[in-house]
Amino acid sequence: MDAFLALSARTARFSYGAPRAFAFGDGGRLLYFLRSSGPTDPFDSLHVLDTATGTETLLADPRVLSPEPGELPVAERRLRERTRLVAAGIGSYALSGNGRHAVFALYGRLHQVAFDGAGAREIPAAGPALDPRPNADGSKIAYVADDALYVSPGGRISPDDGARWGLAEFAAAEELDRSRGHWWSPDGVTLLAARVDETGLQRRYFADPAHPDRPAEDFAYPEAGGPNADVQLWVLGPDGRRVRLDWDAETYPYVSDAGWEGEGEILLTVQDRLQQNVLLLSADPATGATRELSRTSHPRFVDTMLPGTPARLADGRMVTAAETSGGAACSLALDGVLLTGDEVQVRALAGEHQGGLLIEAGLRDPAEQQVLLLDPDTGKLTPVADGPGVHSAMASAGALLLTSAGPDGIRRTVTTADGRSFTPADLSEPLPYRVTPVLARVTEHALPTALVLPRNHVPGHRLPVLLQVYGGPGFQDVSLEPRRWQHRQWWADQGFAVVTVDNRGTPYVSPAFTHAMYRNFSEVTLEDQVAALRALGEQHPDLDLDRVGVKGWSYGGYLAAAAVLRRPDVFHAAVAGAPPTDFRHYDTAYTERYLGLPQENPEVYERESLIGDAPALTRPLLLIHGLADDNVHPSHTLRLSQALTDASRPHQVLALPGVTHMTPNGTYEKLAAQELAFLKAALH
Repeated sequence: MDAFLALSARTARFSYGAPRAFAFGDGGRLLYFLRSSGPTDPFDSLHVLDTATGTETLLADPRVLSPEPGELPVAERRLRERTRLVAAGIGSYALSGNGRHAVFALYGRLHQVAFDGAGAREIPAAGPALDPRPNADGSKIAYVADDALYVSPGGRISPDDGARWGLAEFAAAEELDRSRGHWWSPDGVTLLAARVDETGLQRRYFADPAHPDRPAEDFAYPEAGGPNADVQLWVLGPDGRRVRLDWDAETYPYVSDAGWEGEGEILLTVQDRLQQNVLLLSADPATGATRELSRTSHPRFVDTMLPGTPARLADGRMVTAAETSGGAACSLALDGVLLTGDEVQVRALAGEHQGGLLIEAGLRDPAEQQVLLLDPDTGKLTPVADGPGVHSAMASAGALLLTSAGPDGIRRTVTTADGRSFTPADLSEPLPYRVTPVLARVTEHALPTALVLPRNHVPGHRLPVLLQVYGGPGFQDVSLEPRRWQHRQWWADQGFAVVTVDNRGTPYVSPAFTHAMYRNFSEVTLEDQVAALRALGEQHPDLDLDRVGVKGWSYGGYLAAAAVLRRPDVFHAAVAGAPPTDFRHYDTAYTERYLGLPQENPEVYERESLIGDAPALTRPLLLIHGLADDNVHPSHTLRLSQALTDASRPHQVLALPGVTHMTPNGTYEKLAAQELAFLKAALH
């Protein structure tokens, strides 16, 4: 294997050894995180940084606790897939309310550890344990085993009624950013738990053709236009008391957030099926009665890319997502009054800090992100991290963790309430390339673009173009986060001008920009990609637009396939990885947010499907799909391949047994070598 690809595979794209999954505990004194022992070690251990002493302590090493780990339980493997966890070892953990105890599941076994370094101890569990959560003082642990909710010490607390208890359903975990399903009350006595009934959903099946002796797996999947899981929230008391939270779940079936606000109040965020209305509700845990605190509405869809909202501040005021006039900027509203104007693109509310609101926002180019402190009374903005690059933050009790990413790498700094600073050790592989992509905003839509040229490029030498694309809603591709440019530089060094374009529909430019692909995926994305390519070709004569290849994964795979099927005059070859070729067979929460219900908009779904375009293929097309992909089922690729075969259109299919949507364990790098050979042959 090529030296760079081999290094990328060994280091999980330069992520092994980097600290992640940070959480403050003990009033901001302790900073917990996961990190492996070095750049080629895939097993994450649990560490804590004590800011009182500056000491970093290893709390739990998975190789000591499970020297022969075996396979992950199916439920844990699927939860890791939903949350995009690729590291082995301790995938996630949860802290007690006082932040002095942590619990985690390791290959189905339940463990608890205290920050004092006494060592992790295994807690007996009723079965393969999943998603454990400690109560306020760590004296009790709630966990899920075999779809039931248990408490240790104690026993099963959820009824045996055929439903799944204590876990998030597929739609919440995959599309709504809620990956948990149970929450302790502040006093550590009572649990709020999700009850999920999936009996109305269709089943999806997976069989590994490389191992025909193994039984097929199946799971419930909410397909567009079909039924969703029935999700209820229940308060479960230690005395067997059960109270169901009562809201209009028929109108607002999605629960995107929940948790305790105090002993006598629960807050939950619910959405209607098309996600045009988001409600923050207050619930009485004694009666289950709810009342509306705030409502955010949009005629297309409420943008979910503003984490942290809606929220209630410590003084009782409500912070919600909002738009400035004409959809020019994402903003925050305090009790309905806008706090920022068109010059600030708010991306997240990171919490309260030093009497203000800590926000992540864009002030300049969308490829950058700043951290600012917003005075909720005056609207004054104070920069916290404002240099070139992408900055993010989290805060607790005056302590602040800043993460700053730029061409020279990623830096993390912890600042205590009294002004002392610490840096959690980063043991990851140094990035091989210092990449500074050429950024430009092009066309009348000011599309963000990036160009990476070979390091040895000689001006005047024309290069074939590789459009490396995602283009779908919810993900920004043109960002100065440095790790994502490493593979693009490798591709450039193979002799390509590598172009990346964030078309309309992607986040962080403006709400109007994001909403532009509403019910119009393929036309808007293709139109913008083509227009951006032509604009860049005029700016950079070395781009040979008579030799344009395109590659992408997931939505990017859909866009790559659409490019050669619908615009062969522009695109001359495509590599389409895990493409959702027919959105009638993709999940409800994502698809219906953007395309509506297929029963009400059949023409939209027909237009966005690629199956009918199969007879139009005249360019080389390589389709790639993991056969264990439970997000975009491999049937998407197989249906398109069947339609191409029926139309006698030559194409290639690369099926990957046992590979999921994430392509972990070096699969990404192994594919790169095959993709390179295909594109070089097609664009000779």
